[in-house]
Amino acid sequence: MAKNEINVAPVTGKADLNAFIDLAYRLGRSDPNWVPPLRNEVVELLTEGKNPFFDHADVQLFLARRGEAVVGRISAHIDHLATAMDPVQGMGPGTGNWGLLEAEDEAAAAALIARAEQWLKDKGMTRVLAPLSMSVWEEPGQLTKGFDHPPTVMMGHQPERYQHYIEAQGYAPAKLLRTYELDITKPFPPLIQRIVQSGERNAKIRIRNVDKSKFDAEAGIILHILNDAWSENWGFVPFTDREIAYAGKKFKPIVREDLIMIAEYEGEPVAFMMTLPDLNEKLKPMGGTLWPFNWAKLLWWLRKPKSRTMRVPLMGVLKKHQGTRLASQLAFMMIEAIRRNAVAHYGATRGEIGWVLDDNQGMNAIADAIESHVNKEYTIYEKAL
Repeated sequence: MAKNEINVAPVTGKADLNAFIDLAYRLGRSDPNWVPPLRNEVVELLTEGKNPFFDHADVQLFLARRGEAVVGRISAHIDHLATAMDPVQGMGPGTGNWGLLEAEDEAAAAALIARAEQWLKDKGMTRVLAPLSMSVWEEPGQLTKGFDHPPTVMMGHQPERYQHYIEAQGYAPAKLLRTYELDITKPFPPLIQRIVQSGERNAKIRIRNVDKSKFDAEAGIILHILNDAWSENWGFVPFTDREIAYAGKKFKPIVREDLIMIAEYEGEPVAFMMTLPDLNEKLKPMGGTLWPFNWAKLLWWLRKPKSRTMRVPLMGVLKKHQGTRLASQLAFMMIEAIRRNAVAHYGATRGEIGWVLDDNQGMNAIADAIESHVNKEYTIYEKAL
């Protein structure tokens, strides 16, 4: 092999997997806004038998080398739950994905993307939606706005040059995902306050905290609402029972009862809003490891977290209420209840809502009404094979 020739090969064995993981830390180190994930979390994400995504997906990891040096990585995957969805919702038959792209330069990125595409074609795929790392529920899209500040918990962060690498390979935008930020120390506009106060006087409406002592039951309520509320959304893929249990296990340490609200109407749970303290603020200086003393710092923080930023990763209203005044009112009431608790109990000053589809008129209208503004955008690209 010529000295400058790039060779892309499947990941096989522990040494390759370690090289795949290590590359992100090496390339990310020079970016002041990259947040190193905990290494054990990355290993779990990539390991069949630990990550339930593998139960319904075919996954292949690839490494690019120039000589003996690792210069890039990519994952290629086919989510069989996604290919079973209606094509109108973005996925559907014949649609595969790639993600977890890291590359030293454009030549490495081009070789990696081409190899992932060939793997998908060999398995009968006719279209790519990318990047997804790896499920649409994890870190979807390439960052295309907001490179100048770190991501919040469970959000991705990629260099701007990757956008150009992807577009140079013939990819066109398929969907734009937005996050909104707002100053939560200020009361909402008077109109929103009146809507909230009206709801608080309505005996049919109850906004309550989740009860962590009934974690499994509360998680079941939230997942029921989520699967119903999002079932017709672009990109929706249903959660399996194993994924529900897996998500519950991962979320439980950072769940705070007064930051997750369930809205009941006439005694029925009809909406929820999940808010998380920004764990990334604590993780950023740890460099991806809990040793030697980071584990103690993290445990101490988890007992009584203080966080400048709160992120709303998920919310939903049952379909039968979507598009109604009640849906908006419940959303404003939950946002206001969480805003008060976040400021009073956690010292938060900033909120972030996302991601939100660019054509989700209801959520974009709510974000505008509470005077938030777009601070990050992620683009999911598509290409015919």
